[in-house]
Amino acid sequence: MELALEEAELAFREDEVPVGAVVVMSGKVVGRGRNRRERLRLVTSHAEIEAIQKASRTLGTWRLENCDIYVTLEPCPMCAGAIIQARIKRLVFGAYDPKGGAAGGVVDLLGQKLFNHRVDVIGGILEERCSQTLKKYFTIKRNAEKRRGG
Repeated sequence: MELALEEAELAFREDEVPVGAVVVMSGKVVGRGRNRRERLRLVTSHAEIEAIQKASRTLGTWRLENCDIYVTLEPCPMCAGAIIQARIKRLVFGAYDPKGGAAGGVVDLLGQKLFNHRVDVIGGILEERCSQTLKKYFTIKRNAEKRRGG
């Protein structure tokens, strides 16, 4: 999770919503990612998607069944779907997302027994640090908006 937090900090410095992710296999990082929606102007440029794509390139396969993914924020439905489709073994996330989370926050896609793959989920790891990074970012954004008169 520390490495995912490093990615989130890079996103923060790039004026992106500070979410970071890493994919790990046998204790080795095989993919890293961070939010880049604003920079790349792509709705799918979430940290999890970037980390999964890099892991797939590193390992030469889309099947990541022996991998774990660590994310600083509970995944959205799109990213939860990608985690399922990539056959990732385990998701470990930091902060819960009561407005958009798909691992129990709003919906529990990863807990559904209807999908062809089940993902083990552990939430709340380094939750306070992950939450603080997000809160700090959005406080800065809100204050900047107030100064502009919006």
